[in-house]
Amino acid sequence: MKIAKLAQRLDYHFETLNGEPVTDPEIIRSLRNREVTGITNDSRKITEGCLFFCICGARSDGHDYALQALRSGAAALVIQKHVDLSGFTPEEGREPVILRVHDSRYAMAFMSAAYYGDPASEMKIIGVTGTKGKTTTTYMVRNMLENAGFKVGIIGTIEAAYGDVHLSSPTTTPESMRLQEIFREMADAGVQIVVMEVSSQALMLHRTQGFIFDLGIFTNLSPDHIGPAEHKDFEDYLHCKSLLFRQCRVGIVNGDSPYTERVLENHTCQVETFGLKEGNDLRAVDLELVRHPGQLGVRFRTEGDPAMTAEVPMPGSFTVYNALCAIAVCRHFGVSPADIAGALQGIRVRGRIEMVDVSDAFTLMIDYAHNAMALESLLQTLREYEPGRLVCVFGCGGNRDRQRRFEMGEVSGRLADFSIITSDNPRFEEPEAIIADIVTGIAPTGGTHIEITDRKEAIAYAIHHGQPGDIIVLAGKGHEDYQEICGVKHPMDERDLIAQILEEDAAGRN
Repeated sequence: MKIAKLAQRLDYHFETLNGEPVTDPEIIRSLRNREVTGITNDSRKITEGCLFFCICGARSDGHDYALQALRSGAAALVIQKHVDLSGFTPEEGREPVILRVHDSRYAMAFMSAAYYGDPASEMKIIGVTGTKGKTTTTYMVRNMLENAGFKVGIIGTIEAAYGDVHLSSPTTTPESMRLQEIFREMADAGVQIVVMEVSSQALMLHRTQGFIFDLGIFTNLSPDHIGPAEHKDFEDYLHCKSLLFRQCRVGIVNGDSPYTERVLENHTCQVETFGLKEGNDLRAVDLELVRHPGQLGVRFRTEGDPAMTAEVPMPGSFTVYNALCAIAVCRHFGVSPADIAGALQGIRVRGRIEMVDVSDAFTLMIDYAHNAMALESLLQTLREYEPGRLVCVFGCGGNRDRQRRFEMGEVSGRLADFSIITSDNPRFEEPEAIIADIVTGIAPTGGTHIEITDRKEAIAYAIHHGQPGDIIVLAGKGHEDYQEICGVKHPMDERDLIAQILEEDAAGRN
């Protein structure tokens, strides 16, 4: 593909190897016609004739690899600051193209979209942002749309997938180049609608530039992702969330959030609202907590378009907000109330308040709550179901902010009737040291607890000591299927651990 086509929507100028601007019209015309055979921002993946984006990252700077890229055969560089290329002498007639842009990440997003043929324009794209609820909402939307017969792709924390195809995606919202590659594969496979999580980091780093979302969704907002290599403060976090509503045609937002007005500042989209309060375009009323043997859920009725009754096999008011949001989205695609209700009735999101059938006497669930804020929200919600006991099995990741351990311990000690403290991802720390910090957090609450380092043993203890009416939550791992120890990710899926425990119990009884 020609450089001119890749860069047609950018402000840029050409440079020579020594950093001087190119002004000769004949040379510029020649450079514009230069072909590139591929694109990458990874110096390890440079191939003959490719274009290399020099990205300023949190841990490394791609500009440091510019000279290496040319020596490895790159035909073009995209840079945002001067690079010393004096050590490179090209073959005659094979001078590299050097594009100087204001922001190489921003340029990469637009050039990647062009390289893959603007695949987003061939599908409807739905973007979901917010502190909590992104994953659950995307799965609800996907289930509803598939129930109505649409071919749907999903991109998010758990996976990037369509049909039976699962694609690699190491982050919630992939880097722009990988995102456009995924879009291309989905479009070629006949996907009609893509529903994706849009993180604040992705918006800050321009990963979703180069296309327009058909629908932009805002679930809620609370302080999170603030710190080194993330957001400098809450204001920056909020601002980055708001960027989605300058990049979508229709915004569907939580009208009950105290931050909605600020998230919509300078928006360029049509706006619709959902929530529990009066004045929202779509509203839930007559909420009812539902409890079946081994299962928790919620039932409600909607006012607005569509007007319907729904039951969701997931607990709490935040489930209602997620469901309302998904219903509001699917109205734009003509999904019937029957298809919506059927999809909600069968919803099951891996690692998000995921019920595991163990006993009719008590309820066991797996959830991704891995910080104090998420754990407090979860335990407060489960308290509403008036359990015989609320039992919390959890740990905390190693090599992360140590304060998180004390905070999670305090939350569980205060809200759970019994805490079982175990190992999460210890990484390069000793699990017992992390557990000791959690116990320090529990101590002032006087909460009852036990320490069991091995996670399987901790889960077995919870199951074997389960009492009628208990709600037992395994918090922290959620959808993860590994445990990271000393830099190695060992296979460990809590669903498998539970199955093994039940099989061993059955074998012991026999």
